[in-house]
Amino acid sequence: MSSNPVAETVASLMPRAKAELTELVAFRSVADFDQFPRSESEAAANWIVAALRAEGFQDVALLDTPDGTQSVYGFLPGPEGAKTVLLYAHYDVQPPLDEAGWATPPFELTERDGRWFGRGTADCKGGFIMHLLALRALKANGGVPVHVKVIVEGSEEQGTGGLERYAEEHPELLAADTIVIGDAGNFRVGLPTVTSTLRGMTMMRVRIDTLAGNLHSGQFGGAAPDALGALIRVLDSLRAEDGSTTVDGLTDAPAWQGLQYDEEQFRKDAKVLDGVGLIGSGTVADRIWARPAVTVLGIDCPPVVGATPSVQSSARALISLRVPPGVDAAEATKLLEAHLEAHTPWGARVRTEQIGQGQPFSADTTSPAYAAMAEAMAVAYPGREMQYAGQGGSIPLCNTLAALYPRAEILLIGLSEPEAQIHAVNESVSPEELERLSVAEALFLRTYAAS
Repeated sequence: MSSNPVAETVASLMPRAKAELTELVAFRSVADFDQFPRSESEAAANWIVAALRAEGFQDVALLDTPDGTQSVYGFLPGPEGAKTVLLYAHYDVQPPLDEAGWATPPFELTERDGRWFGRGTADCKGGFIMHLLALRALKANGGVPVHVKVIVEGSEEQGTGGLERYAEEHPELLAADTIVIGDAGNFRVGLPTVTSTLRGMTMMRVRIDTLAGNLHSGQFGGAAPDALGALIRVLDSLRAEDGSTTVDGLTDAPAWQGLQYDEEQFRKDAKVLDGVGLIGSGTVADRIWARPAVTVLGIDCPPVVGATPSVQSSARALISLRVPPGVDAAEATKLLEAHLEAHTPWGARVRTEQIGQGQPFSADTTSPAYAAMAEAMAVAYPGREMQYAGQGGSIPLCNTLAALYPRAEILLIGLSEPEAQIHAVNESVSPEELERLSVAEALFLRTYAAS
């Protein structure tokens, strides 16, 4: 990184950042209180409260959101007449999954092969540390030139919408000129990237019933309608022969125009087994950022071990549908529901239940904030030009904020590049990325303030 005082300050703060991230990762702050103690999430929230107060934030508060979790808010006043920037991260994390599958304990930050491993290091506890580093670097070099609001969510990974509802009920709280969502990531380590689009999503349970109870497959099989067979037919109807998603009435969005994703690189990133083909058509970027994608997340049926020779009377599945920008998630939900009902064979009884929904998001990349971020990233990543990428995942809060504050500019950056393996075992963060993105955010705030 080329020498400048902000970069030098961030570099000097990295040991402290590692120590703080170690403390934050140690909280098992999964916002599923059937699996993990609520006290762990509360302790993480209180740690963030203390960190903000130590940085001079005012009005620091634990917000009790409608889904029963807590978000943390703070306000750092800047010069009179300055712009206001909202910085977002979340402290809740995904469950560790198979703890035995981790090379090192998931809730102990461990340095290995030049990366810091632990649940939440990249997604998104590291995002909060990134915000702290940026603000500390500015304080040490002339001060923070904008008013800063920080909001750290406590249930982003659960998709329960607590902070979205809270923001709608208190619209003045998070109002800002620009919003930096620290929950995305570079397309690749060392390639500065802003995420300009997000797919939305809908989640639906489908249940099929055919019989009053299970039957002997020898005595009744061949004529008795099999609920599991009917469900398999329904689920298969959601894909074309090439694996493309086919929901009746749901059309593809326009082709992706930004950064392209090399197919061989995608195969490596996705760890596709040798000889197994990718699904869908068009470019990889089209498929993961600009088109709908259905995934069967789970099926309730008898496990193979212990199964009896029975015709099944009932079966259930959980389906996720990712919705591209330009498509209304509520409309996509209706189309999915109608498709499932229309494709259920043999007059079987079908019931659907929507359990989650978030709208897609598309940013205005021509705005002044994007120009300021491009300038900042060019300094933090010498010789590299800022890229625009999509993200196949969903951050429903983006749409809530865009609706509440239509004039606000929204940028998505963060630490979740492919090597980070977020949501999987052995999640990690690159400390070099943390350092460079903290520099970029600091310089962005300075450049944006002057624009």
